[in-house]
Amino acid sequence: MSAIQETVTDAPAIDAVPKRAMTLGAGTSAVVLLLLLVMPLFVKNFVIFQLTTVLIYGLAVLALNILTGGSGQFSLGQSAFYALGAYISAVLMEHAGMNYALTLPISGIICFAFGFLFGLPALRLSGIYLALATFALAVAMPQFLKLGALEEWTGGVQGLVVTKPDAPFGLPLSQDTWLYYFTLAIAIAIYIASINLLRSRSGRAMMAIRDNEIAASAMGINVALYKTLAFGVSAGITGVAGGLGAIVVQFVAPDSYTIQLAIALFLGMVVGGVGWLPGSIVGAAFIVFVPNIAESISKGLSGAVFGVLLFVVIFLVPHGARQVALVCQHWIGKLKRS
Repeated sequence: MSAIQETVTDAPAIDAVPKRAMTLGAGTSAVVLLLLLVMPLFVKNFVIFQLTTVLIYGLAVLALNILTGGSGQFSLGQSAFYALGAYISAVLMEHAGMNYALTLPISGIICFAFGFLFGLPALRLSGIYLALATFALAVAMPQFLKLGALEEWTGGVQGLVVTKPDAPFGLPLSQDTWLYYFTLAIAIAIYIASINLLRSRSGRAMMAIRDNEIAASAMGINVALYKTLAFGVSAGITGVAGGLGAIVVQFVAPDSYTIQLAIALFLGMVVGGVGWLPGSIVGAAFIVFVPNIAESISKGLSGAVFGVLLFVVIFLVPHGARQVALVCQHWIGKLKRS
């Protein structure tokens, strides 16, 4: 038995979904923020690009965490909202000549409306049936983006190339470094806003619906409103992440946003810990770096190696990074008492 498993037996019971948004302490948050700020100063541009990708996927995983961990609704369709946000930003930049920063709120607002409207008919569904409906959305979106009627704007199967922006105001930063800090600032703002949302009256209503929908309705909570609101907020944040992804990668194409992306985001949420917002970046790092590690171990069997690594992680820490955080907290508490 591993040390982590032994420690878990002594630690308090861990709920799969917490009663309230669990966040890092002030000291830990400061350390993590400091690391995020200084890392680009010591690594190459390609690693900076990977770290930026982690932040972008972290936003998408956080959005899924709000939907699933906050309101208890399962979705396999986040790649559709990600694709929509990416294409909106790309089209506005290349066809309308709009500043890349201004395209992000537009992507978020349109994706919020799209997610809210999709949530209305989805009210009739729950559990596996809701997951299947969102799965259908993820499968349909790449085909929709290939339509000939939209080819003039979207580039059809060939996709659309996006111009990578330079650092503003003559800042002595490379394009990759500037986009990293730009993405980090947006990620921090959305993270803080998400925490405040889940701690607000609306967030408590969502979590009440997640825990017991019938009891929440009996308490006077408008179940339909808050379930669709959760869909809208999740889609809006995912749209912003998609827009950032288009700007950083410099390219959008329908085949970049298949169901595999949706599954990867769902996997990131599970590895990070369902309902634990700080775990979103851990889950994002897993889906970005672990496939590369698997390929370095065996190029021919990278998929099998990735599956084994995933199985080991899920077996050792079934509640993801949140479980590891609680184990560390338990040990620190023991050391302080001794």
